[in-house]
Amino acid sequence: MAHVSFKSKEADSMSRWSKYLSTEESPPSASLSWRAMGVDGPQGSASGQKHLQMEPVVQLSKVAEGLLAKMYRLNSILDYPDPNAHTFSEAFWKAGVMPNFPKICITLSKKFPEHPNKLQLEKVDKFALDALNENAEGYMQNLEQWITLLLDLLEFREQALRLILDLSSTVITLLPHQNSLILHAFMDLFCSFVRVNLFSDKIPRKMILQVYNILHIMLKGGRDCEFYHRLVQFVDLYDPPVKGLHEDLNFVSPRIGEVLEAVGPIIFLSTDTKKLRNEGFLSPFHPRYPDILTNSAHPMRAQDLANVTSYREWVLLGYLVCPDELLRVTSIDVAMVVLKENLVLSLFRDEYILLHENYQLYVLPKVLESKRMAKSGRTKQKEADLEYNVAKQVEKMLMEVHEQALVSADALHHERRILLKQEIGRMVLFFTDQPSLLAPNIQMVFSALALAQCEVVWYFQHVGIASSKSSRGRTVDIDAADPTIGFLLDGMGKLCCLVRKYIAAIKGYALSYLSSCAGRIRFLLGTPGMVALDLDATLKGLFQQVLHCLENIPKPQGENVPAITCDLTDLRKHWLSILMIVTSSRSSVNIRHLEKATVSTGKEGLVSEGNAAYNWSRCVDELEGQLSKHGSLKKLYFYHQHLTTVFRNTMFGPEGRPQHCCAWLGAACCFPECASSIIPEEVNKIGRDSISYVESLIESIMGGLEGLINILDSEGGFGSLEMQLSPEQAAIRLNNATRAKAVSGLLAPGHESYPDNSSSVKMLEAAMQRLTSLCSVLNDMEPICVLNHVFILREYMRDCIIGNFRRRFHSMIRTDSCLQRPSVIESLLRRHLSIIHLAEQHISMDLTEGIREVLLAESFTGPFPNLQVFETPTETHGGGSAIDIISNWYIDNFVKDASRTGVVFDASQNCFRSSQPIGGGYLAEAFTDKRELKALVRLFGGYGVDRLDKLLREHTSALLNCIDSALRSNRDALEGLAGSVNSGDRIERDANLKQIIDIETLADFCIQAGQAITFRRLLVEAVGAVLEEKVPLIYSLLKGLAMQLPEEVPDKNEIIRLRRVASSVGVGDKHDAEWVHSILAEIGSANDNSWTLLPYLCAAFMASNMWSTTAYDVNTGGFSNNLHCLARCVSAVVGGSEYTRMEREHRRSSLSNGHMDELQEPELLSRVSAEANIKSAMQLYVKLSAGLVLDSWNDTSRPYIVPKLIFLDQLCEMSPYLPRSTLEVHIPYTILRSIYHQLYGASLMATEPMEPSPRQSPLISLAHASPSMKQNRADTTPRSHTFEPGYHSSSGSQYDEGYEGDRRTGERQLRSMRRSGPLDYTGTRKVKFVEGSSSGSHGAGSGSLQRFAVSRSGPLSYK
Repeated sequence: MAHVSFKSKEADSMSRWSKYLSTEESPPSASLSWRAMGVDGPQGSASGQKHLQMEPVVQLSKVAEGLLAKMYRLNSILDYPDPNAHTFSEAFWKAGVMPNFPKICITLSKKFPEHPNKLQLEKVDKFALDALNENAEGYMQNLEQWITLLLDLLEFREQALRLILDLSSTVITLLPHQNSLILHAFMDLFCSFVRVNLFSDKIPRKMILQVYNILHIMLKGGRDCEFYHRLVQFVDLYDPPVKGLHEDLNFVSPRIGEVLEAVGPIIFLSTDTKKLRNEGFLSPFHPRYPDILTNSAHPMRAQDLANVTSYREWVLLGYLVCPDELLRVTSIDVAMVVLKENLVLSLFRDEYILLHENYQLYVLPKVLESKRMAKSGRTKQKEADLEYNVAKQVEKMLMEVHEQALVSADALHHERRILLKQEIGRMVLFFTDQPSLLAPNIQMVFSALALAQCEVVWYFQHVGIASSKSSRGRTVDIDAADPTIGFLLDGMGKLCCLVRKYIAAIKGYALSYLSSCAGRIRFLLGTPGMVALDLDATLKGLFQQVLHCLENIPKPQGENVPAITCDLTDLRKHWLSILMIVTSSRSSVNIRHLEKATVSTGKEGLVSEGNAAYNWSRCVDELEGQLSKHGSLKKLYFYHQHLTTVFRNTMFGPEGRPQHCCAWLGAACCFPECASSIIPEEVNKIGRDSISYVESLIESIMGGLEGLINILDSEGGFGSLEMQLSPEQAAIRLNNATRAKAVSGLLAPGHESYPDNSSSVKMLEAAMQRLTSLCSVLNDMEPICVLNHVFILREYMRDCIIGNFRRRFHSMIRTDSCLQRPSVIESLLRRHLSIIHLAEQHISMDLTEGIREVLLAESFTGPFPNLQVFETPTETHGGGSAIDIISNWYIDNFVKDASRTGVVFDASQNCFRSSQPIGGGYLAEAFTDKRELKALVRLFGGYGVDRLDKLLREHTSALLNCIDSALRSNRDALEGLAGSVNSGDRIERDANLKQIIDIETLADFCIQAGQAITFRRLLVEAVGAVLEEKVPLIYSLLKGLAMQLPEEVPDKNEIIRLRRVASSVGVGDKHDAEWVHSILAEIGSANDNSWTLLPYLCAAFMASNMWSTTAYDVNTGGFSNNLHCLARCVSAVVGGSEYTRMEREHRRSSLSNGHMDELQEPELLSRVSAEANIKSAMQLYVKLSAGLVLDSWNDTSRPYIVPKLIFLDQLCEMSPYLPRSTLEVHIPYTILRSIYHQLYGASLMATEPMEPSPRQSPLISLAHASPSMKQNRADTTPRSHTFEPGYHSSSGSQYDEGYEGDRRTGERQLRSMRRSGPLDYTGTRKVKFVEGSSSGSHGAGSGSLQRFAVSRSGPLSYK
């Protein structure tokens, strides 16, 4: 095994840092110039003097970042231990770095720096020591990289300290306004040196060193590792680190004090918010002198404000490690200003130490010692008094500033955030309106970005910070709902966007400045003072090279500025070379000589011009780097959890602004820059965390967007506006207001809106404003790029709105206990769509298309079987969840009556009724009247109706299969029944009736089938009404097309499809039979001769027990157990089966003959013959049923006869295949008239005993006369079982809104036709009809009805 060896030779001192100086990272722009200096920079002047070498300074600063990153990684692996308190978690021992033997390891750490051999570890834990000895090789390998880290810390300390001492002793001046470039490089290294050593106290250095050494002893026969004693000395010196820093930096302390004093004015300015505002340091125009730009009023101050964050860090770190400098008179104020507004001292990323505790622990004792020395009089009396007073003031300041910071730190920063919010907001507005002034004020923009960056980072650094040693145990209160953070992030984002937008203009302005600068520098070089300096050849050559670079800068002209590519690295390199020479104490010409020689001209000195040229050159080719330095928020990655919390608290809060969300998201773009290339696993981790942060914020943003939409789409939102004033109330108020003499007691218009409602209106306005603002911002936001992930907020917003619409749509469908009424769903849907259309006006995307896709997806379960001929695989069936819910609910509750709520069909109102609410919600009529079904059709369109029709078909097909099975199983009994009817043998007929099995169950099935057919009829009528209303041309086309279809049996496939489409919209009068016919064709039933016995099977229902449990309801015009739906089932199934039988016979004939005789083809293929057969079968059913009813007539069965007679009368009325007078052939109409008279008369007496009934008008006598007298009506056939004066046609005309008017018109016509009473029925009347007709019209042919001459008012015995 190759162990670590220590080499300290100067030759390879920099080669060991190659792993920390990764070329993949983009170094700061300044370091590029420094690194270039290492190759081409001068090694000395003509006299052979040695000048400054700045490349090692910059390299060591980068090395410090690498060392900090490695220590940060070790700290996280070890679960953030506390080595000073010897507190280690369970995860520390399971991390795989240290051996899992806590007793031995903690003992070694506590006894440091004693040698492990002297600790008698076998007495501490003999078993652990033996295990350590056995696996020493593996444990030592685990510690290799971390012991190397300690060696790197040792080497870094030696090299950095040597450089710091060399710079402090050789640099003439370190003032910000003269030598800022070298000053920043020097202070960066100084601060990095301090941070590295302070951070090293957070890792278990003693334990790592001691455990590694004992493992080395075990493996190498008792020898210590070669670097052990030097590392012990190093760790012991820096235990604690501040103590070692005090000793190491004692010699550079005066220079640090000078620097901190020099940056004091800028720090004072940055904390004086009043002066910043009044003097316009962050405003393009001076507040008191609007005719001048502030850039020319105080350019250096505006530029230095960009560095104030660094200056504050210099003060905090400098006075901590150089406490003697606090005893300067001016240092007290500088230190107090910075200490008063901070509680922590940031070390690296989110690692920190408590600021005031460390000052009181390490700085205060030094001050007290100086105070004692001054008091003892070791110095001169006057100086002793001054030093004593200063030390006393510093002592007082350090004792009090902690409490002041706890009280005022957050308030100070909050005030500063408000200032920056205002100034940056104005700056964005100004530069947006006047972009030409952005370039001259670019340094001011950088200053504003830097100050805002500092405030945002400070806010998150201090979240949850608690002071452990405060006398009151207080914590700084950070408001998580502070909206200023969002404003700052938003302002910074907008400023950066402005800079990037006008980067060509800034570049052009900088090039123009540099071009003019060349002339000024040439002039200054030719002044008498410079000539007198007698510069050496090196400096002269460098100045000439600077002039050459400036004079060869391309001239920006017109539109070619963006195309200019200009690399000014050489210019900056040459100027830095000049600075390194003239700032060295070894140079014969220094910076003071240059300033004195050129400042007498009344213009800027040579050094100032050169520094300005240096800064403006960076605006040409390094502008993006500068923008990233001052405006980047990558450090917020380490606080991204706090960032998410504050975002959620401020985004939609009372003072929040939803439009700030883009800035919160944009911060994540720079998060991956935090990853250190020397720790590969960091790249993936930070990338995952960044993506997770963006996804979390997007989830919150979309949740807020949904919340805004749902607030508006609620009863307290737009819903409240719908209920403010009913139309009736509005009409009363308006009518009252227009009258000359208003009715007293009614308020005039304008008083309806109570003052209490104004707040709700304001809430709606605020919600609408936030919604539109958020949509607009998300729509305009650029894509968020995090590593290889791209987040496009428009797409997320569209998905959010569409997804929320889908969820809201599903919630609209159901109430707590029931389905919502379709009309209510439609109203809620329209309200939600109005909100989406409001948002759509601010989005450059088509949301309406997405809404249609959702509605289509919720309605679509497959293509239209009759319109769309393409086939879809069965496995691709999906969607339609909403229509599935509604369809299944309708089938279960109105066709199957699964909830047992007593659902019956009300023929008078053309809807279903129930005796109790369905599911505790509404009655059945609230869901099935024409208005609700039309709303259902409008909601789900043709696909939804098709789904409902498909479920009806499935249910009906199952019932038809049961009928088919019953016909097959009862074929013998039915054939016997047919024979006995033809022979007139009643005994055999009764015997055959008794042999029919499951007649009760079959009757229930047929009633259910009738309910399905009835519901389907209501549905197609609603479809037809909606089509006629919305697309009247298409409806008219279908209606005309249905009348022109060829009368052939069987139809061609295209004709079948057209006929079914027409039937699906309620066109025609026989669509019930057509629908049953299509079902029978699909399931393959009615393929044998057993279906010819269907009339006999249906007639057998007259012997069922269901008649004994039913009652006729005069209000609904139907039976309590829906027996009237059985009539529709019989008519439809007989008709559909006959069409199927004829098609089957046609196919058999085609197969047997090979072809058909052309002369016979028209007769065989005519639908007229099919309808004649249907009519014959229906007449047979009526005849057989009437015979069974009359034959069973006796006193005990009389109550059961009445429902049967009414049922047969209803059948003749509703069937399109039977004339209205069919029943009169078998049963005298006088009987029916008497029955209706008794039922309706009793009902009228019970409901309206005090008023004359309108039903006793002459119209009633006509309504209950023989049907033969009512054939003169052109298009309707009356229903004898109702007393309503209007009637449905046999073709199933609809009961709609115009029905009442038609009823009154018909009533007036009928009154004029007949004035006789209800019993005026003479024997002179004739019944006329044509047997071959399938409609209610009648031709020649008549028969006398002599039995009606002896009719009585009550039912007669029929023999």
